[in-house]
Amino acid sequence: MNTARFVSPSPFRLSTAPDSPAPTSLGRSSGRVVAFPARPHGFSLRLRSPAMAASGVGGNGSPTAPGNSAGPSRIGEVKRVTKETNVHVKINLDGTGVADCSTGIPFLDHMLDQLASHGLFDVYVKATGDTHIDDHHSNEDIALAIGTALLQALGDRKGINRFGHFTAPLDEAAVEVILDLSGRPHLSCGLDIPTARVGSYDTQLVEHFFQSLVNTSGMTLHIRQLAGKNLHHIIEASFKAFARALRQATEYDLRRRGTVPSSKGVLSRS
Repeated sequence: MNTARFVSPSPFRLSTAPDSPAPTSLGRSSGRVVAFPARPHGFSLRLRSPAMAASGVGGNGSPTAPGNSAGPSRIGEVKRVTKETNVHVKINLDGTGVADCSTGIPFLDHMLDQLASHGLFDVYVKATGDTHIDDHHSNEDIALAIGTALLQALGDRKGINRFGHFTAPLDEAAVEVILDLSGRPHLSCGLDIPTARVGSYDTQLVEHFFQSLVNTSGMTLHIRQLAGKNLHHIIEASFKAFARALRQATEYDLRRRGTVPSSKGVLSRS
């Protein structure tokens, strides 16, 4: 496929007024999109509040204390433009589970809603693409952009759990997900989906979605189907289990005290 052009969002301004309101989460209910703070050029964003500066602590992924509202927001934003697609993704790892997703692929919208709801991430995805041909290019480029946004939001990965493991049942289906935010991309996908389509969505694209996300985020991901006959249940259980495992991996370990969860002392995409 064509090489993508990543468009850096415009720089943003931070108000110094003490009574400035916190950024509002994205949502559909208000009838308008409330934007995350845009990210300056590059993949790394480091903010230091006065409180953080005074304590000598700063940097994306290493706030003064996990859950402290004075810490930096872990937000990733990516615009991916090719001759086949135009994709804009924002993700807030410390959100409340709000989804605002319009991909042109209704079933994928439903799955991204699961990612937000069960991961407690705020997820914004707007995409247009050559879905008149099929959903392949849009499915792939959306996943690549989500993976890149996740890479941004994780920053140096200091203090996080790093590993996640969750098994989600959905009626007769059950899917287990194990993941490692290792910086090393690998996917092992053991799904046995019985039919070729759910609605208009090609079920082959499920594995391709996760492979594309893994490639850009630098994640080790294992998906294993334990049970299931209904294809909708199998796929939805996969996304729910992935969301929960990712939530676990991105949350902070209080005992780690802001250090990198690796004996190497660094977790990188390479």
